[in-house]
Amino acid sequence: MKKAKATIMMLRPVNCVMMGFAVSVGAVLANPSFHLDTWLGILYGFLTGFMLTGAAMVVNDYYDRAIDAINEPARPIPSGIVSPHEALFLATLTSVAGFVFALLTNFLCLGVAVISWILVVTYLTVGKRSGLPGNFLVSACVAAPFVYGSVAATGQVQPSVWLFAAMAFLSNTGREITKGIVDVKGDQAEGVKTLAVRYGEKAAAVVASLFYFSAVALTPLPLSLGLVSLWFVPVVLVTDIGLVVCSINLLRDYTRESARKIKKAVLFLFLIGLLAYLIGVLT
Repeated sequence: MKKAKATIMMLRPVNCVMMGFAVSVGAVLANPSFHLDTWLGILYGFLTGFMLTGAAMVVNDYYDRAIDAINEPARPIPSGIVSPHEALFLATLTSVAGFVFALLTNFLCLGVAVISWILVVTYLTVGKRSGLPGNFLVSACVAAPFVYGSVAATGQVQPSVWLFAAMAFLSNTGREITKGIVDVKGDQAEGVKTLAVRYGEKAAAVVASLFYFSAVALTPLPLSLGLVSLWFVPVVLVTDIGLVVCSINLLRDYTRESARKIKKAVLFLFLIGLLAYLIGVLT
């Protein structure tokens, strides 16, 4: 039971559901008119996003096991509940499952899934220690599900999807920089060159806030371009106000505990943003 719980913890089910949902939102943004084949493609897309995200989370824990032994010793691998070999097996299993679901959609989706996975592996093996370039890589991986969903639904990437992918990229980059503040002690020990390590927590807080504000600045565009209905506005305002408040709080207090709370809040706000787009397109 303890190992099963630790395994689920490694997969980060909430993150997996969010990425699967992101694929679905990308498909809906690209093609709001549904039929049976579209729904089946969306289901396969959701499962692809879910499985590949779970695999990425496990691989992340595998490569971060030394850092986590300092920052998060209670996590499954540092605590000894899950062995590194077991983690690699789980990552392989979920990766294969994700690629199978992508292939069941179409070959183009399989290509997008493979490229996304290459980005993930590049980030985890090379980019993670590079700091900001690594943040950009992981944000590209976060934006990729929307692109995937559009390809699954229409065979191409629609303008509305590109716009939301850009917002996801910006807000997640801010979150990754914020995470660097949380992990600064372990990152210093392992030579990870985050902004917080290289320039200090205050500078990292400023840059993270700039990315949050940039994401907020893009939110009027979908309505002005006629891509969403007015129902988009009240829901997306929750995300916008939340990101602004998070930015202000981070600038005022850039300690580890404050940054930890903010990175969790931003993940929730990101989900609200997804709902805003979905409501705006469907109503």
